[in-house]
Amino acid sequence: MTDWRNILASDCAAPADRPLQELTDELVTMLAAPDPAVRDDVAYPVLALWTGRGVLDRQLAKLGDVLADRIGAGPIYQRSFAAMSLSWVILRDATTAELSDVQVLGWLDTFGSWWTSETDLRGWDADLGWLHAIAHGADLLRAFGRSPRLGGQQLRGLLDLAAGRLLSVHGYLWADGEDDRLGYALASVLTRSELTAADATCWLAMIHDAIERGEPGPVPAWAANTLRTLGALYVFADRGVTWYDPRAGAMGDAVALPHAGLVKDAVADVLRLPWRGLA
Repeated sequence: MTDWRNILASDCAAPADRPLQELTDELVTMLAAPDPAVRDDVAYPVLALWTGRGVLDRQLAKLGDVLADRIGAGPIYQRSFAAMSLSWVILRDATTAELSDVQVLGWLDTFGSWWTSETDLRGWDADLGWLHAIAHGADLLRAFGRSPRLGGQQLRGLLDLAAGRLLSVHGYLWADGEDDRLGYALASVLTRSELTAADATCWLAMIHDAIERGEPGPVPAWAANTLRTLGALYVFADRGVTWYDPRAGAMGDAVALPHAGLVKDAVADVLRLPWRGLA
């Protein structure tokens, strides 16, 4: 039996007396545990740090395939934690370049199919702990947005994917920072120089139209979620985006959005629209 608590206490140093593949398989199994003390407190942080620090280099392809398969199957905590863990694989590949374009883009298709259709949007459950499909999906969206394997067309698709997720009507008002995580992810995608000015703003047109068509009555959950997400995006567009460096254990310097002014103007045009139920 692996003493994972001791590994956590030793800054997640990989033990030398067990095969690394065997340890990784054990972590992936624990990542699908219903007990949040196993899944969220042990399996995820160890797997994320090992991936980010390069411990699992040369195993990224196999690990990513396993995680991608789990995104579309099993209980909600398995789906969402597989998505968040896959984000570390994609981010690490930006340094190691050990994956293929076909593989990463295949994972992107898998992610998009799951995230746009996921209906269990709960953030926290008293028994299961964090579920967080929106926030964990946003983390994976951010990782894809930073991957050099995505070109302009795929990056535009990420922005459209996020817009579609925002406008999905499932009646759940986000309560656990999902709007901030998704705003951060959108801003991260928008740092990419491959996006033209039109690319960086045209995805907001469908959101503008949806908010403008608001009907009298209470603000629906999707609209409140969307407006809060855009508020977060505005701040990142104004101040730039910083990313965590797992090797340094700190955030890096802020990266500016190439079309920050246009993005802020387009976001502000949505935020200034009065919801008709409040007019």
